[in-house]
Amino acid sequence: MSKKVLIVGGVAGGASTAARLRRLDETAEIIMFERGEYISFANCGLPYYIGGTIEERDALLVQTPEGMSQRFKIDVRVQNEVLSIDREKKTVNVRDHKTGNLYDENYDVLVLSPGSTPLKPPIPGIDAPNIFTLWNIPDVDRIKDYVDRLKPKRAAVIGGGFIGLEMAENFHDLGVNVSVIEMADQVMAPVDYEMAQIVHRHLKDKKVDLYLGDGVKTFEYNNGVTKVTLSSGKVVEADVVMLSIGIRPQSELAKGAGLSLNQRGGIVVDEHLKTSDPSIYAIGDAVEVVEFVKGGKAMIPLAGPANKQGRICADNIAGRNTTYKGTQGTSVAKVFDLTVSASGVNEKTLKRDGLEYGKDYYYALVHPKSNAGYYPGAIPMTMKLIFGMDGKIFGVQNVGYEGVEKRVDVVATALRLGGTIYDLTELELAYAPPYSSAKDPVNMAGYVAENILNGTTTPFHWFELENKSEDTIILDVRDEVERDMGYIEDSVNIPLDQLRERMGELDKSKTYVAYCAIGVRGYVAERILKQNGFEHVKNFMGGYTTYSCVFCQDDGSKCGGSLCDSSNNMTISESGDVENFDAIDEASAEVIKLNACGLQCPGPIMQVHKAIEAMNAGDILEVKATDPGFMNDIGVWCEKTGNTLLDSGKEAKAFYARLRKGRKKPVKAAAEAAPVKDDKTMVVFSGDLDKAIASLIIANGAASMGKKVTMFYTFWGLNILRKTEKVPVKKDFISAMFSGMMPRGTTKLGLSKMNMFGMGSKMIRMVMKKNNVDSLEDLLKMAIDNGVRMVACNMSMDLMGITEAELIEGVELGGVASMLGAAEDSNMSLFI
Repeated sequence: MSKKVLIVGGVAGGASTAARLRRLDETAEIIMFERGEYISFANCGLPYYIGGTIEERDALLVQTPEGMSQRFKIDVRVQNEVLSIDREKKTVNVRDHKTGNLYDENYDVLVLSPGSTPLKPPIPGIDAPNIFTLWNIPDVDRIKDYVDRLKPKRAAVIGGGFIGLEMAENFHDLGVNVSVIEMADQVMAPVDYEMAQIVHRHLKDKKVDLYLGDGVKTFEYNNGVTKVTLSSGKVVEADVVMLSIGIRPQSELAKGAGLSLNQRGGIVVDEHLKTSDPSIYAIGDAVEVVEFVKGGKAMIPLAGPANKQGRICADNIAGRNTTYKGTQGTSVAKVFDLTVSASGVNEKTLKRDGLEYGKDYYYALVHPKSNAGYYPGAIPMTMKLIFGMDGKIFGVQNVGYEGVEKRVDVVATALRLGGTIYDLTELELAYAPPYSSAKDPVNMAGYVAENILNGTTTPFHWFELENKSEDTIILDVRDEVERDMGYIEDSVNIPLDQLRERMGELDKSKTYVAYCAIGVRGYVAERILKQNGFEHVKNFMGGYTTYSCVFCQDDGSKCGGSLCDSSNNMTISESGDVENFDAIDEASAEVIKLNACGLQCPGPIMQVHKAIEAMNAGDILEVKATDPGFMNDIGVWCEKTGNTLLDSGKEAKAFYARLRKGRKKPVKAAAEAAPVKDDKTMVVFSGDLDKAIASLIIANGAASMGKKVTMFYTFWGLNILRKTEKVPVKKDFISAMFSGMMPRGTTKLGLSKMNMFGMGSKMIRMVMKKNNVDSLEDLLKMAIDNGVRMVACNMSMDLMGITEAELIEGVELGGVASMLGAAEDSNMSLFI
């Protein structure tokens, strides 16, 4: 005997149920009711039709009523709304909106796939004619018509979820200025705060105005413009407003029939997707599901799970015993050039459920590249892998530009099959240079997680900085040039390649947190220190890349370096102002092309610096890079170095920037005061004891008055900075002979006058001691302690046969640019 099956609602769940059921049972009578005109459409593609990426409206229609009816022998009744259910009689009451008629239809089995509807809270003014929600084909038609006719210039998107950010991107593509307003402190709820910060930075790079932690208080419409007043009192004006605040399940039918609902209005179902009535099934956005990882109850409205539920529902109606094992929430979204993907539970959920980091779970944070670093297009991604103390995978998040969702899909598969982080290390994944690395990002995340659990590495995360103990030292193991681009406040810099030789500077009783750009060198530093008697060493997960993304987006108050600190004057490539900039025709300017792909920060910026130095004012540099940080750095770099950024963005598998050397010379107002230059600079050329004493007395005096002092040591002056003891370093014959003839350190310096075979030096030291004048050695130490910048001329060192290892601690190496940069901000420059 054939069954009569009624399906309420189409799209993902309802249409999938109908098609699967027909394939399993040719005899069943299947009737589908849809109160709208469309039974199956690509709701995830709606924003892209508004923005013009999807050009044809018909492309959104996955299946027509006529096509489905003909292929699957289904009675499809569009514009027929089911008003109520009589469970006792097993009938539904229906209104035909085309005729206005009411009628009843009986059933053996009823399937509810009502979906959800956008939230529209009772905010004053929310019914203004230019405020829209986007959920179905009629919605997209209204918005498309409004945008095409009125050509809005400003859009306000309320809500930073999937649809909100997709609409922000598509408004932006139409040339509209976009503001995104989100009540939470981050967009994209499926990912955690530090991962969302990558999205925040990208939105700002795209000139999207971002209002976080601020809800809407009122809407006020006037003559085509809506004034959006926020809880903070800020006001955003918009020609079009898109509401994307959230959704609620359309469970009114179920409620009216007395079916069991949860507190959020979700329809309660069992593992076979049956409701509290065994003749009624429910699927899709409106049902409460089992959260796969932790086993709790949740509402997870996603198209993939809805389709699977439709298939399982049809199996059970046809007599097959199939169960739905839960939803793990695997998702992906395009946010301008970024891809944001996740699966499983995030850290916010674990904390909300009472779990503690380090006690119940850990997470690994890595920044691997999308493919082999030496192959073009290798762009970093940021992957967060959350796991239990036994290695069970709890969740994964990934944000980047290429290959992002591929890695999430792999981890999502392992999660679904009950895999652990140890399984990730053993996965054999497809490798060729254009597609991956020999160690895939999934493997790498597994390796780091394994190291955490077996104690090979001790992780330290950005949120631990606020409560770190006084005995904790942040150790920057990057090269000095990287530190110039920004660093963690209060950190100490010892480049990794110098760490073994300089371990004597570190106190083994302290706790050290090593960090580099992304965490790899930090891990190496951690292993070096731990194997040399340092018991308390940790590795900063994600390195400075993660730190800067979390802390350096607003005022940069916690970030040092010339790119983060707007008060610093960057002299890396000073082009200067160009008087006749406007007269230099861009069309006739020489165009230089630079490929900086494959280089990590600060590599691209340094390549730009070298290229700019060799160019003429007005010439144009076109540069490509694969480091995402380049997009953020290049604009600040141009501003600080007197160059002009013409354009920047992303193309294919690289980021690009076009800049002109120089900038238009600004016209100074007559009353404009020149900037105060109050620093002090000394070039110490002499190696005489008395001149060294005089220079350090002046330097310490200036430093004690709060002045910034730079001492640039060159040629014979370098001897002042040499260590007294002999340092075993390899030199060629000439260098060894040259350096061997010169005094080694302050105790060997002679006087400029009355040296008397060394007696004069001893006599002046006796006089100084008698008159309580600090010795040269004490003056030198005092100057370094007072923050006097000691710079040794790198070129002079090479000529004099002196190596860096022979210099005292606290000295930096530099060139003429370092000295000239300091002199430019000084009102006193001495040559001693």
